[in-house]
Amino acid sequence: MNEADIPLPDPDAATSSAALVRQIRAEIDACGGWISFARYMELALYAPMLGYYSGGARKFGSGGDFVTAPELTPLFARTLAPLAVIVMAASKPQILEFGAGSAALAADLLAELVRLERPPEQYFILELSGELRARQYDTLRARVPGLIDRVAWLDRLPAGFAGLMLGNEVLDAMPVHLVRWTASEILERGVAANAEGGFDWAERLAIGPLLERARQLPAAPQYVSEVALAAPAWVAECARRLTRGALLLFDYGFPRAEFYHPQRSSGTLMCHYRHRAHTDPFWLTGLNDITAHVDFTAVAEAGVGNGLELAGFTSQAAFLMECGLLERLAAIGPSDGLDYLRAASKVQKLLSPSEMGELFKVIGFTRELDAMLPGFARGDRSHTL
Repeated sequence: MNEADIPLPDPDAATSSAALVRQIRAEIDACGGWISFARYMELALYAPMLGYYSGGARKFGSGGDFVTAPELTPLFARTLAPLAVIVMAASKPQILEFGAGSAALAADLLAELVRLERPPEQYFILELSGELRARQYDTLRARVPGLIDRVAWLDRLPAGFAGLMLGNEVLDAMPVHLVRWTASEILERGVAANAEGGFDWAERLAIGPLLERARQLPAAPQYVSEVALAAPAWVAECARRLTRGALLLFDYGFPRAEFYHPQRSSGTLMCHYRHRAHTDPFWLTGLNDITAHVDFTAVAEAGVGNGLELAGFTSQAAFLMECGLLERLAAIGPSDGLDYLRAASKVQKLLSPSEMGELFKVIGFTRELDAMLPGFARGDRSHTL
C-alpha cells in the first residue's frame, strides 16, 4: 500500500482511531497478549462510538469509502419492488432490511412500492449504529415523508417475522477468523500488540468450532484464508425467525470450491478507505472498512439446515436482468438524453462482469411461500454450492 496516495484523516478522526487502538491493545493485554482476528475485526468495525460503523464518519457514496448498488441508481430498488410485492402478498405486507447504510435502498424501494400502490404496512430496519439510524431517518423523512411512520428501527432480530427479509452487503462485514493450514497442523492467525503502539500478526493452534470447520474445508498446506463462523450463524438465526416469506441476500463472494481455490492462497480480506482498497487491517484502525468475501456454500448450508428452502443462487447480473432491470432502464427512454446516458452507465456497473455483475451474487431462501421467488429461473447456480 502506498500511503502517500491516500488522503490523511482529519484530526478528529485520527484521535478517534488512536483511542480505538488503545482500547484494543488494552483488551489484548487483558486476554494474555492475543485476540483472534475475528475479535479485532469486530472491535474495529463495531466498538461503541469508535468503530468504523459506529463512529461518525461518512461511509457510503462518493464522499465516503465505497459505493453500494442501491446508491449507484434507484433502478436497483425499483427492480426489487415487484419481487417484494409478490413476497408480501404471499406472506405478510412487511419488510425487514438488515444494515440499511445510507437508506438509499429503503427510500427508493418504498417510493416504488407507493407508485405500485403496494406499500408495506411496516418497514423494519435492523441497524446497530445510532449514528447511521439518525442519518437513515433524515433520508427517509426527506424522500418518503408519507411513509416515515411505517418505518421502525430494531437492534435485534424479532422473535418471529413474516414477509421479506432483505440484506445488501451485510455478510461481508461480519467478523471472520483467519486460518493458516500447514502440512501437519491448522493455525489461527490472531492479533498481538507490538512495541511501536500498533499491532502484529500472531498465530496459535486452532481449537474448538474453528478447528472443526477448518478441517472440513478444501484448503491445501501453506494456505491462508478466512473462515466465517459469524455469517452462517447469523443466517441460521434469520432462518429460525422467518415464519413465512423470503430471505434475499446480495453480496460479493463465491461457492466454497471457488472460495478456497488453490490460486486464492492468501484469502480475500480487503480494506476500503476513501475509495481505495488495501490489505492492511491495522492501518488507521476504525477508519477503514474491513471485509471478506462470502462463502455462499456456508450460507446455503445454514439456511437449508434450519428449515428454509433454497430458492436460488446466481450472479447479480443474471438476477437483476431476469427481474427486469433493463426494462426499467428502457422506460427512462433515450429521448431523455443525459439522464438516460447516466442511468445506462450506472446499470452497466451493476451488470458488467468486470464491475459488480459477476463478483456480486444473490442467494434467496423461502419458508412456506406459495409463490416462486423471481430472479433465479434462468441463471440459477445452486448446483455450484
